[in-house]
Amino acid sequence: MFTKDTTLKEILNSSPKNVEILIKHGLPCPTCPFAKEEMGRLKIGQVCRLYGINLKTLLKELNKKQ
Repeated sequence: MFTKDTTLKEILNSSPKNVEILIKHGLPCPTCPFAKEEMGRLKIGQVCRLYGINLKTLLKELNKKQ
C-alpha cells in the first residue's frame, strides 16, 4: 500500500501503469531526466505538495491498481 512516504522509485517499480497515473495527475517527474537520479529519495507526499497535486486522490488511484 502506497502512503505519502512512499518513494517515486517504489511506485514506478511496482507497475508500468503507475507512470500513466502519475502523469494523468500532473506529475512531471516520470519524464523528467533530472528526477531519475532523485527517485529513490523523492517521496510522493513531498512531490504532490511541490506541484499542488491532490495526494489523497492520487494515492487512492495508485492503491486501487495494486
